Amino acid sequence: MKYCILLSILPFVYCEVAYTLVSTTPEPELPPRPYAFGYAAGRFPGHIDRTHSEISDGSGIVKGTFSYVDPKYKIRTVDYIADKQGFHPVLSDNPPPLPADTPVVAAAKERHFQQYSAIANSHQSAPGVVAVPADSVAVHKAKARHFDLYQKIAAQHAQLAAELQAQELAAAATADPNHIEDQH
Repeated sequence: MKYCILLSILPFVYCEVAYTLVSTTPEPELPPRPYAFGYAAGRFPGHIDRTHSEISDGSGIVKGTFSYVDPKYKIRTVDYIADKQGFHPVLSDNPPPLPADTPVVAAAKERHFQQYSAIANSHQSAPGVVAVPADSVAVHKAKARHFDLYQKIAAQHAQLAAELQAQELAAAATADPNHIEDQH
């Protein structure tokens, strides 16, 4: 009996002793570990819509900047400093203007626009005429098969509706009338 009591109290005594123990081993001071990183990303290849770069001196001060395209398609840039006093952002609302096209780029854009316009004009239909793409043989066969299946199902549904209506009429003709309203 004494052993049972002793064994039942032992976990509580052990827990209390373990709770009051204090580690006397000092934690080593690690040297500062500075870092730097940056990235640019987009929602699809070749399109960058957000960037981020950050530098830390290893002593707890982090400086960085990130940019993103907001819902109004404006580029927003935030410069920030994070230190022991908190996170301090600075929002920049005026992005730098886009660089002007060089003469070579301007000429290439103009040539592209002319080629695009020539192709678009050569494929225009007459005014008031709606140009609809022609169906291929496979599409024509699939449409015909779909229409045939639709007609078959519609006929089956019409037959089922007629049978149901005939059953309801037969049931109504053979049923005894209910004269409950007449008794009141």
